[in-house]
Amino acid sequence: MNFDVIVLGAGMVGVSAALQLQERGRKVALIDRRGVGEETSYGNAGIVEREGLLPMAIPRDFARLVRYAFNRAPEANYHPTFLPRIAPFLWRLFEATGRTGLEAHARSIDTLGRFAIPEHRRLAQAAEVLDAFRDTGWLRLYRTSRGLAADALLHDMAMRYGIEHRPLAPDEVRAMEPDLKPGFHAGVFWPETQTVTWPERVSKAYGRRFEALGGKVLRGDARTLKREDGRWTVVGDEGEASAPVAVVALGPWSVDFVARFGIDLPVAAERGYHRHYGTERGARLGRPIVDVEAGYCLNPMERGLRLTTGIEFADRDAPATPRQLAQIEPMAREIFPLGAPVEAEPWLGSRPATADGLPVLGPAPGVPDLWLDFGHGYLGFTLGPISGRLIAEAICGEPTLVDLTPFRAERFGGGR
Repeated sequence: MNFDVIVLGAGMVGVSAALQLQERGRKVALIDRRGVGEETSYGNAGIVEREGLLPMAIPRDFARLVRYAFNRAPEANYHPTFLPRIAPFLWRLFEATGRTGLEAHARSIDTLGRFAIPEHRRLAQAAEVLDAFRDTGWLRLYRTSRGLAADALLHDMAMRYGIEHRPLAPDEVRAMEPDLKPGFHAGVFWPETQTVTWPERVSKAYGRRFEALGGKVLRGDARTLKREDGRWTVVGDEGEASAPVAVVALGPWSVDFVARFGIDLPVAAERGYHRHYGTERGARLGRPIVDVEAGYCLNPMERGLRLTTGIEFADRDAPATPRQLAQIEPMAREIFPLGAPVEAEPWLGSRPATADGLPVLGPAPGVPDLWLDFGHGYLGFTLGPISGRLIAEAICGEPTLVDLTPFRAERFGGGR
């Protein structure tokens, strides 16, 4: 089977790239070992952020560092046996997330973030899934004045980049969400951020749109990819697919894949969990809430309230250890009347994060006709459509809407 482009990975990032290439007249094969949107894109918090200006960072606050060191922070958990392997990444993360690094990150990520929601909604309208999007915004809640002060840089950056946000007193928060319990110091409302009722439904709708326009979704193993006579070939369930160009959008598996070509990038798989719950006494949430100091998000979805954890540093393929869920569930019940869990076991997945928090977008260093589209961290669902557009524009020789220089793999030292 001959194509113009092979896209490896059918999460939000990969399916968006496939659609964007297809819009530009390319014949595309989308390859994944599972169905569209069934890995990392299934388990996200369902948020299309506008204010995602700050990456995961190593705190400079001594008290927080001590909590992290003793594995007592609900927003970040680690497997002690994994520390030696993750230590070099954490050191690079520490170096990249000082004040200068955070300012540089915000400048670059904002060039993507300002187009994220419009590009998502454009694809959603074409895929007839706009009904899954909600214009509710979301609430970030703070239990203490110290927690609110710790987010001062985010609020300052939001003002500088023209992102609407409104500080709220506790009574204003409860007027917006009457079923929240008292006990928090303040809230900040972010009205521009979009939320979705079920992330997998959006990803699969994009996949159906891709197929309806003539695209081919194939079950296959990306590890079978090889280059012969100037073409990439990969084995799928219907035979071998071949194309002159390939795009790597394999999420947390991307870094292992590109290592085959001698490309060494500081990318870690950040594990996370979610579980769905009912409510007590008919309580309702109208929008997602983030309990900032407890490190979780609670989002009303089609199958219940989705409680999502922060980050777990562990081997990507290690057995689940849902310690964070056990920590945050009682904390969530302190501010909202959660009911019983809907499913027997929590979901576990991984997000690919780079040491500077920016995605890797552009050509693979030293590898002809191989393109990289991964490393979005917690913004994969948000940035998939705009990242796909930029990759498609670059592959097709068009001027890119955003300068790709800050996102190229070479920023980490040239790759191979």
